[in-house]
Amino acid sequence: MKLIVFGATGGTGLQVVVRALDAGHDVTAVVRDPAKLGGDTRLTVLRGDVLEPASWWRDVGGHDAVLSCLGSRDRGHPTTVYSRGTANIIGAMDGTGVRRLLCLSSAGLEIPRGTPLAQRLVTRFVIQRLYRYGYADMAVMERLVRASAVDWTIIRPPMLTDGPATGRRRAAIDGHLEGLRSVSRADLADYMLGHVGDRATWGRTVEVGA
Repeated sequence: MKLIVFGATGGTGLQVVVRALDAGHDVTAVVRDPAKLGGDTRLTVLRGDVLEPASWWRDVGGHDAVLSCLGSRDRGHPTTVYSRGTANIIGAMDGTGVRRLLCLSSAGLEIPRGTPLAQRLVTRFVIQRLYRYGYADMAVMERLVRASAVDWTIIRPPMLTDGPATGRRRAAIDGHLEGLRSVSRADLADYMLGHVGDRATWGRTVEVGA
């Protein structure tokens, strides 16, 4: 498949790129700093900012799917990288005829019913406060994605780790996983790549965890 990846220099995005290349896919990465991806000759690198689509939106055309691994490292200030960035991606997809989108969000946006009290309190008063700006923008992003005309899948992982791929990941489509704690970025990348063509996930929100 021909895949284009946004957020390719982040922890998960880099795993997506590397594992997609190893699987034989044709991969394009849109990044602000191409030097961060090294010199892999199998990879097409486009210099561009997701918030400034003029430099890359035409290049979205011809790909089978878009994988968005956008992220913000700034926890102390409001951000629009998720919402505006994803809106720009969807605009480019609409303009070039690309249909399939997989984008990362976070399981921390919701506290499922039945969550143990201790975990509920930690999520509500620690995690959601710590990541409040990012989560607020992710919530806007999710609404934009759901309102779009593309074949989307929103993927909500819990805490991400740099552990190896285990192949033991779990997933819940339009539901929640019990005992959700963490997932490795490698396992998350494998889930994304393994479900690009899975129509059962189109128009769905999927929680993924170990």
